[in-house]
Amino acid sequence: MGIKVYKPTTSSMRHTTGLTYEELTVREPYKPLTRPLKKTGGRNSLGRISMRHRGGGHKRLYRIIDFKRNKFEIPGEVETIEYDPNRSAFISLIKYKDGERRYIIAPMNLTISQTVISSNKQIDILPGNSMPLKFIPLGSIIHNIELRNGKGGQIVRSAGSSAQVLAKEGNYAQIRMPSSEIRRIHLDCSATIGQVSNGDHKNVSIGKAGRNRWKGKRPHVRGTAMNPIDHPHGGGEGKAKGGRHPVSPNGIPTKGYKTRRNKRTQQFVVRRRSK
Repeated sequence: MGIKVYKPTTSSMRHTTGLTYEELTVREPYKPLTRPLKKTGGRNSLGRISMRHRGGGHKRLYRIIDFKRNKFEIPGEVETIEYDPNRSAFISLIKYKDGERRYIIAPMNLTISQTVISSNKQIDILPGNSMPLKFIPLGSIIHNIELRNGKGGQIVRSAGSSAQVLAKEGNYAQIRMPSSEIRRIHLDCSATIGQVSNGDHKNVSIGKAGRNRWKGKRPHVRGTAMNPIDHPHGGGEGKAKGGRHPVSPNGIPTKGYKTRRNKRTQQFVVRRRSK
């Protein structure tokens, strides 16, 4: 995988870069594992905007991903590595020995015709294999980690991300998250070996505003450019600085302010992420 630079035929193309997509093997998804995806435009059930700067964008098909990896002890062969418009990582189509096909998040170094397997027992430490944390050696790089046994992977699923198994104490493993936070996760929860594919995703330069519109992202106006009725930073004579610490439109501090309120899971956080 690499980054391609476009010829500067226009001023915006001078700064635009993209992925070469060398790893991908097909262009069209496996239709039985797709579903329609309805757009919300950032609006809730009352029709009011609850998420700003969303709307438009290219039409997408949703790919059904197997986050649970609960097809135990049945080997599967990697058929394709594909682009998924709904996530930054690539996905891979797996054909199992019993004929069933499922999509998984593709880890780095996964190749066509490679065999992957998920198990409740000790298996080989190879990219794409899934097993409970109690069988994964210390220092291993993992992704698609469960927070509750059997619920399916919920964290470390985006392009290039990975976590590391640091220690095991009692019924819990200590995992270093991509944010550098260290968190305790039960040893019965499963994880997948390897780092998530498409690590160059973070190096792509959008280049022009229209490319964000293709993604469904609408313009983001600075608070200091608004009137006082529209934003706490608005108003003032000339080009004002805002006059206070940076806040969101509803007054919540945006730099360094802790918004975590889940006291039930606070006990599982060993160390907060470093700034």
